[in-house]
Amino acid sequence: MKLIYERSQEGRRASALPPNDLPVPEIPEELLRERPPRLPEIAEPELVRHFTQLSARTFGIDTGFYPLGSCTMKHNPRVNERVVNLPGFRDLHPLQEEEGAQGALELMWRLQEILAEVAGLPAVSLQPAAGSQGELTGLMLMRAYFADRGEAETRRKVVIPDTAHGTNPASVTMGGYELTHVQTDPRGNIDVEDLRGKVDEGTAGLMLTNPSTLGLFDENIEEITQIFHDAGALTYYDGANLNAVCGISRPGDMGFDIIHFNLHKTFSQPHGGGGPGGGPIAVRDRLEPFLPVPAVVRDGEVFRLDHDRPKTIGKVRGFCGPFGVFVRSYAFIRAYGPGLREMSEAAVLNANYLLARLKDAYELPFDRLCMHEFVLSARGLKREHGITALDVAKRLMDYDFHPPTIYFPLVVPEALMIEPTETEAKETLDEFVEAMLEIVRDATERPEVLKDAPHNRPVRRVDEVKAAKRGVMRFLFEDHPDLSGEPTAARQLEAPKGA
Repeated sequence: MKLIYERSQEGRRASALPPNDLPVPEIPEELLRERPPRLPEIAEPELVRHFTQLSARTFGIDTGFYPLGSCTMKHNPRVNERVVNLPGFRDLHPLQEEEGAQGALELMWRLQEILAEVAGLPAVSLQPAAGSQGELTGLMLMRAYFADRGEAETRRKVVIPDTAHGTNPASVTMGGYELTHVQTDPRGNIDVEDLRGKVDEGTAGLMLTNPSTLGLFDENIEEITQIFHDAGALTYYDGANLNAVCGISRPGDMGFDIIHFNLHKTFSQPHGGGGPGGGPIAVRDRLEPFLPVPAVVRDGEVFRLDHDRPKTIGKVRGFCGPFGVFVRSYAFIRAYGPGLREMSEAAVLNANYLLARLKDAYELPFDRLCMHEFVLSARGLKREHGITALDVAKRLMDYDFHPPTIYFPLVVPEALMIEPTETEAKETLDEFVEAMLEIVRDATERPEVLKDAPHNRPVRRVDEVKAAKRGVMRFLFEDHPDLSGEPTAARQLEAPKGA
């Protein structure tokens, strides 16, 4: 398929701007371009065909099964898009006066109330724009809380497990804290004895998701949170895996003080490709004064924005947050109503069904019932046939399935993290199982097929060494290199495989 620049022909146009007699503004000379930009010149039919062909190559939840562990790639009901495009929501300006935005403010307030109930924590801010920003906001709240108590200089450590999401250590570092790692025990729980030796008066908090990235609910969660509270520290719940427990158990009841939600995961916001997302946070009463401003509050029958929070950490995002995300997530939640827990129950059922059908063909590091996701290992295939988790993932593409997360968490060698979500039918799950079992048979009988996969995708297996060293990120016209004739590396780079 040609790039749009390669389709370009001088003098062709897809559209023309209407003439106008507006004055041309004066632009400072230092801001003027030296030459016009080299944009593609192409007729409208060719332009439409180009982007239609690109869209046909793009894999998404609307085109196939997307079992990407820890990312909850679920179906987004189309009614959500209808609702978010209602003129009163779609055309609302972020600087609209409060009197003219009562519907939007009410929706945000009601969403806050729902999230507070789901979390088991009383105060919510919708402002963070993604889970990663929610994490950083939570750590900023920790700092503000301890600064208010005069303990900011002594509490410098945040504990995270060795199964943590990759954003957790990054957020801890950005928040100005020191990392303390804690190990996983043979059951897949946090090693409580290892933990006890690492929590003291210098500990600010814990960052943990439950169930973990192994897809396991920690059997000692109340004891773990109590260890931190006994030391005067706070506990933070990474809500990336909330899809497993929503409506069943609540982070606040487990003993957590702060949680972020991933609206774009748990509550069906279209996900992937860089956005959009939403990462609201919920906190206990003692942390509410530090939440970002403005806060959406209710006075009788009127809703307003409250900026009068003297201890606030300030803004973490422009205006009130990603409003379109709020509308979609609110519509999704209201569609379930009191039956919201059925979402999580179906997600857990689907994951355990897949696990039961696959655990004899692949290694199972922790032989327990899983939650919404589970982790298998291709270690046996690698040991016996030289087939890696990467080979399994590439071959799945030939069956029109998006590969699961691989090589994560790092504590599982040759890891395959699989999350089916609640929106997939049993027939789809069975087709996925048959593909995974066929891959095991191929590993035994014709491993070369897996080594060369994928076979029927527009792009075959990428030479990752060349891609890393010779990446071409923009079209260079006459200077655009032709790398097709260069020799490929003997083997690809592979992700870290853990212990």
